[in-house]
Amino acid sequence: MTKTLDTSYYEKRRQDWLADEDTQTEYERARSEIEQIDAVIRSLDELREDAGMSKAELARRVGRNPASIRRLFTAEQARPELPLIISIANALDASIEIKRRPRRSNGKRAAVRA
Repeated sequence: MTKTLDTSYYEKRRQDWLADEDTQTEYERARSEIEQIDAVIRSLDELREDAGMSKAELARRVGRNPASIRRLFTAEQARPELPLIISIANALDASIEIKRRPRRSNGKRAAVRA
């Protein structure tokens, strides 16, 4: 028999917490950052796999410990520094590109979802 975790209390507290406009804005900002970082990491890992390169080989090419590269691609929430991302992209014969977000009807930029 599978037991499910009752998260109703958490969800109620979360909804109460997000009812505050400033809190919700900060939450959305943080969520957008995490989603964008995750998208970059997933893209780099796909390029690595397409190249048939092991994580250990990639680590060697960027001068890092293999365990740190494994963690980067398997961590729940990675927060890599930009020089590491650029080094990995270079080792995979790729580049990093920044794009402006499309504008919403209210004139604000929309968050990009990965």
